Amino acid sequence: MLTRPADYGNIYYENSEDKIRCGAAPDREGNPMLKLENISFDVTEDAATKGIVKDISLDIGDKSFMVITGPNGGGKSTLAKLIAGIEKPTGGRILLDGVDITGMDITQRAKAGIGYAFQQPVRFKGLTVKDLITLAAGRALSTEDACHYLSEVGLCAIEYIDREVNGSLSGGELKRIEIASVIARGARISVFDEPEAGIDLWSFHNLIRVFEHMRKTTAGTVIIISHQERILETADKIVVLAGGRITGMGSREEILPGLLGGADTCRFYKGERT
Repeated sequence: MLTRPADYGNIYYENSEDKIRCGAAPDREGNPMLKLENISFDVTEDAATKGIVKDISLDIGDKSFMVITGPNGGGKSTLAKLIAGIEKPTGGRILLDGVDITGMDITQRAKAGIGYAFQQPVRFKGLTVKDLITLAAGRALSTEDACHYLSEVGLCAIEYIDREVNGSLSGGELKRIEIASVIARGARISVFDEPEAGIDLWSFHNLIRVFEHMRKTTAGTVIIISHQERILETADKIVVLAGGRITGMGSREEILPGLLGGADTCRFYKGERT
């Protein structure tokens, strides 16, 4: 049992009998950019209380590229919604640059610099792709500017800029357009909830290329909820969530081998601690 943080370069990992605490190393002032303190989320079903997220503490530094993974029902998407402000925790608090944002809703958090991409992107009849990207950017954009964001996600701008964000677009096209809008927003923290959901294999390969490019070029922090190996391979840091608790965290090199069939796989996914 570790009783004090063990330094792993840009990662620290602290274990006790009660919980695991892990995250990106603090900045020079000693404060992580995003800090989750003892976050819990409970729901009531048939007059019984069920814990979905259980006493999670997680520190995320600036310019991180993190993937949160784990078995289905482990609390991953709920944690993403808690970060984005779609859901409110039933316990604990969330700090951004030391400021308590626990009570902020999704709109207020978007203004504070936290962007969120849904599993199933919303379709907007009558709204063009350029309109959507301009709204996301929050400023007037020229066609050239909007095309730049589309090219960032591998779309031929001239073919998409004037199309409506509606049923004529495939799931993969919508996902990449949504990512382009997130990039245009310039969020300090961008959260993607299972971006691979509902897209075909060709679109998935394109999505991987987009995330690989974002990892190299994006100035802000990216958090992806996924259990896809190819997406895990893009991460700088991986957090494993099982049974509503963090059961492991570290660099891609430290965590990924265990998740892909090593001795740690069952321990992580059953919620046992290392």
